Amino acid sequence: MSRTRVPSNRRQLSMNRAGRRGRSFATAALVAACFAPLAAESAHLADRIVAVVNSEVIMLSEIKAETAADGKRLQEQYRGAELERRLKQVEYMALTRMIERKLQMQLAKSKGVDVTDEELTQAVLELQRQGEKVDVGNPDDKKSLKEQLTLMKVVDREVRSSVMVSETEMKRYYEQHRGRFSLPEEYRLSQILIRPRNGEEPAQIQAKAEVVYAALKQGADFADLTLRHSDGAEATRGGSLGFVRQGELLPPIERAVAALQPGEISEPVTTTEGIHILRLDEKKPSQFRPFAEVKTEMQGVVFQQKSEDVYQLWMANLKNKAYIEVKF
Repeated sequence: MSRTRVPSNRRQLSMNRAGRRGRSFATAALVAACFAPLAAESAHLADRIVAVVNSEVIMLSEIKAETAADGKRLQEQYRGAELERRLKQVEYMALTRMIERKLQMQLAKSKGVDVTDEELTQAVLELQRQGEKVDVGNPDDKKSLKEQLTLMKVVDREVRSSVMVSETEMKRYYEQHRGRFSLPEEYRLSQILIRPRNGEEPAQIQAKAEVVYAALKQGADFADLTLRHSDGAEATRGGSLGFVRQGELLPPIERAVAALQPGEISEPVTTTEGIHILRLDEKKPSQFRPFAEVKTEMQGVVFQQKSEDVYQLWMANLKNKAYIEVKF
């Protein structure tokens, strides 16, 4: 079962504006079970009340507007009964989101949580820096943005302000998720790169690479051959590529390097760049990043997890205290 997610930060603002899908709420299965007796109702009914939340109502037209983008996407992918099932599922989920937003906005109003003009202006500037087009002259856009900021403020006040992360919790998370904090193997490499010149045929390039490789196997100096034959920018540095991490190399090179021991030279490897002859100068094994290095990162992750748990309890409490009647 998916869980209602507490917003993580203001970076989600633009996502929320594009359909208010930044948080995942109660699963469709749960909501559908509640409303199943009415699920076959026609989608072409006139506008009407579909839910009462304390003293406020949610209209069918609001659900249709909330799900317009998803509906269009689903119509491009599905047909018939499957389309109807998925559309109804999306509408049930939208209704749950809207009920929860109503409850949060009502709480914000009762506690005097509001958004100032200055905060609204700062949010607009932030969205514009992200490349969003915000028309604050449009009353609907302005209302929507102000509502999102209000929701963020009330969640910060009612949820995040009560969440603390201890050193013990961070260490426990570190031990339970060590793989997340591991560093891949690193290779210090040198290469001779042979590219085609003057319309050379692939066979000619391969033959040239084989000659260079044979010379290396007979003890020729790698740096000397690099200066004479390599077309890579690193030729003046003896072919040195420095350290690269596992996963950063082209797959054929990755496979060749993985089979080498320090000091060994690969057979010629063909890629879209040309033909490479690689020397593994040093290998650093995979290792774990120390706790002190990832402490700040862990604090953020654990804080978000705890915030979501507190958010679930807070949201459930709001619903338990509210009068909610669904007519969908």
